[in-house]
This record gives sequence, structure tokens and C-alpha cells, in this order.
Amino acid sequence: MLLKLPEETKVRWTKHSQMKIRQYRFSEKRVLKIIRKPDRREEGIAPGTIATMQITGTKKHPTEAWTMYVVLKKPKGIKVVSAWRYPGRTPEGERPAIPEDTLKELDKILEE
Repeated sequence: MLLKLPEETKVRWTKHSQMKIRQYRFSEKRVLKIIRKPDRREEGIAPGTIATMQITGTKKHPTEAWTMYVVLKKPKGIKVVSAWRYPGRTPEGERPAIPEDTLKELDKILEE
């Protein structure tokens, strides 16, 4: 079964974010909820991005749901760059270790 891809409105989606939404089985509404009501907001890994997080999972198996996005000036709105699930808890203010190939892929996405 294929998941329905998000529709284009004030929120723009990169192909990378659509792929990650399918991979982690997030819905469009779940990603937007993470952006609207985060438990924590930090500077994104890629320059000029914002990362937001909500705590998910259980006490025994804690996880975090993250989204990374850019605020667009023209046209007004946001561009969702990526969404992912992180196993465990990250300390506040510290970024999880990101592989170099993933950082290079994110740089290519932001150049579009």
C-alpha cells in the first residue's frame, strides 16, 4: 500500500522529506504537528534551517520525532527538508551524530 503524498499548499515538501515520511510512516499531519507544537526547537544541522522535536515512544522504548524545515520569505510559507525518528533521547542543545553522506545530501537539497 502506498501512502498518500502531501499536497502542495503553504507547506512545500522536498523529495527527500517525502521519502522520509514514507520510510518512518509519518503522516503529513504528524509532521505539521511536530512543527506547530514542538517539545523542543533548535537550530537545524544544515545552515539556515530549524529543527523541531516531539517526544514519542514509551518509557521502555523512548524515541523522538524530528522535522527540519526552512522558513520561506517569498512565497510565504515553510519548506520541509526532512523528517526522521531518533531512537532514544538526545540531550538538550546537543545534536545527534549525522553521517557525512547525509550532510552532503542535505546541502544538495537546500541548493534547489
